[in-house]
Order: sequence, then C-alpha cells, then structure tokens
Amino acid sequence: MVSQSNIKNDGANLCRHLVSAAETIPTSLAVAVQQSNGHSVSSLQYQEMDFQTLHTKSDTLAAALVHHGLRPGMKAVLMVTPSIDFFCLTFALFKAGIIPILVDPGMGVKNLKQCFAGAKPDAFIGIPKAHIARRLFGWGKSSVKFQINVGGGKLVGALTGATSLEHVLAANSAGDNQAFAMQWLDSDAMAAILFTSGSTGTPKGVVYSHKMFEAQISALKNDYQIRSGERDLATFPLFSLFGPALGMASIVPDMDASKPITANPEFIFAAIDKYQCSNMFVNPALIERLGQAGEQQSHKLPFIKRVISAGAPATISSIQRFSKMLNADVEVLNSYGATESLPISKMASSELFDTTAITDNGGGICVGRAINGVEIAIIDIDEQAINTWQSELCLPINQIGEIVVKGPMVSASYYQRDCATKVAKIADNGSVRHRMGDLGYLDNNGLLWMCGRKAHRVDADAIPTTYNQPKRYYSIPCERIFNTHSDVKRSALVGVVVAGKVTPLICIELKQSVACSLSGVLYSELKAIAEQHPQTQGIERFLIHPDFPVDIRHNAKIFREKLAVWAQKQIKE
Repeated sequence: MVSQSNIKNDGANLCRHLVSAAETIPTSLAVAVQQSNGHSVSSLQYQEMDFQTLHTKSDTLAAALVHHGLRPGMKAVLMVTPSIDFFCLTFALFKAGIIPILVDPGMGVKNLKQCFAGAKPDAFIGIPKAHIARRLFGWGKSSVKFQINVGGGKLVGALTGATSLEHVLAANSAGDNQAFAMQWLDSDAMAAILFTSGSTGTPKGVVYSHKMFEAQISALKNDYQIRSGERDLATFPLFSLFGPALGMASIVPDMDASKPITANPEFIFAAIDKYQCSNMFVNPALIERLGQAGEQQSHKLPFIKRVISAGAPATISSIQRFSKMLNADVEVLNSYGATESLPISKMASSELFDTTAITDNGGGICVGRAINGVEIAIIDIDEQAINTWQSELCLPINQIGEIVVKGPMVSASYYQRDCATKVAKIADNGSVRHRMGDLGYLDNNGLLWMCGRKAHRVDADAIPTTYNQPKRYYSIPCERIFNTHSDVKRSALVGVVVAGKVTPLICIELKQSVACSLSGVLYSELKAIAEQHPQTQGIERFLIHPDFPVDIRHNAKIFREKLAVWAQKQIKE
C-alpha cells in the first residue's frame, strides 16, 4: 500500500508519530510479543514487527474497516489481548478517526456492562472469548452494529455471531495498493474513551483528545528523557502504544495485564534480557513480585536505565528490593496521576528513600514535583461542584485538602456523565482543572504529599476537637503509622457507627507468621502507637481481617468500602 498519511492537513492525529518512524527508521523493531507454549523459558517464542510493517498493516486495516462500513466518529470497543493485532488495530482505528473504547477486563462483568451501556459503541472488535461474553451478558446490545472477531476459525464465528477480521480484510483486498488518507481531527476532538478501573467507584469513561495524547508523549520525551531507539518492557497495554509513537520498541511479555500479580517473573526477565530493554513500565504489584523473584534468583537487569512506576504508591521496601537488580545509578521513577490526568508529578527512588521517616510518622507519601506544564493546587475538602476557578480557593502550604491539577494532559470531561464531570472539573479561562479525588498537601519545597482518597477520610463525630467539630482522619497518614508495627502487613482506616456516632477503626492484616491469638497484646500496642501521633490520637478500635480485598490490577488499592461493611457487622456496642 502506498500511504499518504504523512500529508498533513490542518488537524491532529496521534499516528503522525508512527508515520514519522516508518519514514526515518523503517526497519527498526517496533513491537515484539512474547508467547509461551509451556511453563518454561525454553518454550518462549516471539512475534516481531518493524515500524514500516506496522504502519502499512495499520493502513490496510484502516481501509478495510472503512470499506466494511465503519466511519470517522464511530466508537469501537477494542477487547484484544496485547498482541501484534492489538497494535495494528489500535493504530488503524486512530488513522480512520474511529474512536477506540478501551476497558480493563479486570473490572468485572457488571462494571463492563455499565461501561458499554454508557458508551454506546457502534462496533465491537474482540477475541472470541470477548464476543462470547458480549452475547452472554448483552454488552452493547442496543448500539453495536458491527461485530468483528479477531482469531479463531469458522466454528468460533458461529459461536460469536461476529465477522472474522480475515473476512473484513479479504473483502477489501482490491484496495490494498490504494493510498489511505489518514483522518486529521481538531486537537480537542474525542480521540478515545478510556475507562477508569472502578477501584474507588463506578468506572467512568474518560474522554481523551489527540492533544492529551500529544501532551503525554511530550512528557515522556522531556520529563522522562525517553529517546528514539530505546526498547521498553511494556506491561500495560495503553502505555505500550506510546512506544511506537516515541520511536521506541514495545516488548510485550506473556502475562495477563489485568492481573500482573500472576505474571511469571522468568518470562519477564527473559524478554528484558533478549531485547536488552532500557525502559520498564510497571505497577506496584509487579515491582513487588519481580523484586522478590530477583532477590531469590540473584537476578540482575544490567540493560535497564529507567523504571517508571504508576497506578498506586509502591512501598519503599518493595522499591528497595527491586532496585537491587538495577545498576547503582538507575532510578525507579514513581509517577502520580490518574486516567483523567497522567502524569502529574514524579519522584526518583533515591529521593523517595529520604522521606521514609516522614511517611512512617504520618506525613503522607511524597509523590514529587509537578512535571513541566502542570500546575498543582490544594483546595478545601468539599463535595460540592465548583463552576469557576478562583485563586482564593488555594489553601496555604502544608495544609491538607483536595488535589487539583491543570495541564495539557488533563481531560475535559467524562463521556455521557455530566454530573460526574460537573463535580470533578473546574473551568479556568478556557482550560479545565481536574479534582483528583485525592487528598494531600504541598510543602515548603513544592513537593506534593498524598494523604489518601477523599472518600476514604473519616470524620469522627465520636471524637470532637477543641472546636466541637468531628476529628478528621486521613487514610494514608494513619495507616502508615500502624504499618510500622512489626506484626502488621498492612492496615486500613474505616468509619463505623457506634452508639449513633461515626468512630474510626483500623482493620489489620497480619504478616503470615503472626498468630491471631495474640490480638489482645497487639491491640494494646497499637493503641499506644496511636496516642504517640496527633494524626491517630483517639483511635482505639482495631479488628484483624484475614485477607484484605484489593483491586486485581494493582493488588495495592484496598477496597475500604467493603472492609467498612465487614467491620460494622463485627461491632458490638
């Protein structure tokens, strides 16, 4: 196919970076996907594709999808496992101006159905398992007009009721040698819908524009110093798409991206070693798992020169363990942000290690300084919408409030969720500020400290302050204080009602070697710890829980709402 995608009209499209890479480094590796046919490293195989081929294949797919009936502005669910097909299809959708809807399969059947009902997709492109689930649970039943199956034979087609991707391509084979003109869109136009994980509430579809994607690419280039020619060990599908846009190869290990805690460390180490990866994008669960494996095997990662951690705060101990595999000068860059605005700030591991004492004494978790072009402010804690930004809303330094961010990577709205948009967004002279739903403060040096979710604070009217107001407890400061006890694996602050009043309670998950029979002694020691810190004074109730409910992806975000319901049932007034 002879492409004219590099002929730019007025407008924007993320795929311009792929076009550029196909022209400047056509034969360089763009994607490599690891495949295992067993449980051993010796069974591993790899599918590879260079930039020119990725560009050509995605052009062919874009033309075939348009010939099949899809049009610019239509929305298409994409439920394809990380693979060569995933990359080609995603770039094809962008090129054709078709809006991909990306969801996390780990969010659960109920949440997935809600997502598709709200997004009203025109097309559903997925692997056979996704199509079978679509038919079984009625995903997108009222809106989906095009069903395209990726993989499987005729029998699979009969089960899924979907047209095979091979058939879609064959139907347009006559147009293979014709140029495909890439769609150029307004920079603020909707380019994709990315759903939040739903770990702290109902998943919401975040509207991404090409301008947002461009801002994220700029941040990776300028703030993270990623360069063309690098190779990235990509463990998160969305981030892996930035590789080709940066001229960087994306190396995809054989793992379930929605359940990184189940990944095989040997497979990941093998992929890094084979391709001499210079960059890694990992979440806290994977940092913990790989760090433990590396320690047991005395494994080293000599080619890695940068590690980016995001999704949830990783513990300092897990980062320290993981860092033993890295060269002495290599940092783990801890990034703060959310689906609605990422990245916002970052902090190198060497700096983070120096904040341990503050964190352990209830000062929150330091998430670093704002990246270039991002403005961070702290406002009073309030559930009400704020229509217009005013500088008077800003709280003084070192005062805890809700974190509000402004920058080119900040999303302007949620899709078809006007109420959620109104509560989360603040208009500011033609731009938008996003209320993170996280609490924190800025210190004297401009560092941002995270103190937990706004929804996870406990306003305890059972413990009035000197002004006869409920005492406010914050999840991260409180929990990190109790986590210093040698028997505690992790803790969770919840609010329970005792004698008609909201009372703080700490749920405790013990380390494996600790017996629950010692709870009386433990509770006495925890009460003594609580009285030593103003952040925890007044907390006198504790309960041991056998295994905290956590989100699948990060294995770190505790479902405190579920723990609160459980704890309330245990209360005997």
